[in-house]
Amino acid sequence: MAGEMMRAIDVKGGKGSADALFINVIPVPEPGEAQALVRIKAFGLNRMDILQREGKYPLPPQAPSTMGVEFSGTIEKLGRNPEVGFKLGDEVFGLAYGGAYAEYIAVSTHMLIHKPMELSWEEAAGIPETWITATQALYLIGGYKPGDSVLWHAGASSVSIAGIQLAKSDGASAVFVTVGSQEKIDFCLDKLGVTAGYNYRTQDWASELLKATDDRGVDVIIDFVGATHFQGNLNVAARDARIVQLGQMSGSILPAGVDIGSLLRKRVRLEGSTLRSRDEEYQKKLRDLLVEHALPKFRDGTFTVFIEKVLPFQDIADAHKLLESNRTKGKVICTID
Repeated sequence: MAGEMMRAIDVKGGKGSADALFINVIPVPEPGEAQALVRIKAFGLNRMDILQREGKYPLPPQAPSTMGVEFSGTIEKLGRNPEVGFKLGDEVFGLAYGGAYAEYIAVSTHMLIHKPMELSWEEAAGIPETWITATQALYLIGGYKPGDSVLWHAGASSVSIAGIQLAKSDGASAVFVTVGSQEKIDFCLDKLGVTAGYNYRTQDWASELLKATDDRGVDVIIDFVGATHFQGNLNVAARDARIVQLGQMSGSILPAGVDIGSLLRKRVRLEGSTLRSRDEEYQKKLRDLLVEHALPKFRDGTFTVFIEKVLPFQDIADAHKLLESNRTKGKVICTID
């Protein structure tokens, strides 16, 4: 493969709108010692891709400039010292620091998972970032244990869809969501079986949730929204609750008058987290957790990868616009022919 070229998605001028995305031709990467070169069949889109395209996402030092962190495909070449169990031709899916919006990717074998035959290329490509983030938030940071109640904000987002399934299969006493439309509430109730859903645009979700729990509140809160939900999170936190902050879509500056008294009174633990900036050893631990907790349940159909739309990678601008619309209920996936 040395010296060969491949198609990859790039951004005109280095940053811009979805319309600035185009197909460039760049060299095929060479796999490092513990890496594999994977020919990509499909890749998943994530909100960080939009931020990266706009020049608002600080890249980890090991990330290439090409976007995309989750993919599925076949191993074409291996470095000198790959993880045991991977060989040429293997069908895999995995997580990378970047580079998945391309025909080939060089990625650590420690971040690859063998693709079960029960999963399509598109489904497999929609798992790594989403389900690993949900696993990390729920278990490693949220300290979830069976019997806990959980609140997932942005309940129809891919990470929450994964997390709801994880919590329900692992004995949650209740799973609540907030979303921005009745259509998304119906989706979370009908397709995911949540306990209750609240429209943050039209309802005082914190008051409604306290009513639903007889003022007890919830044990684990996973939030991508930030400033506008901060006070509500403290209000609905149960005693010894854990709040996991994964994003700040509504901004990071808190409104005037926010009362943090509940942090002390209820002994609330608030922790922020990212995944992409973590070292490989940490990510490998999460991969192993995913393989152990979730892979068997993908095989037997307990867990579902919800896909909003599949587009050819030539339509990457349309794919980004769809994700930006905030109307999706599940993954946006691109395929490479």
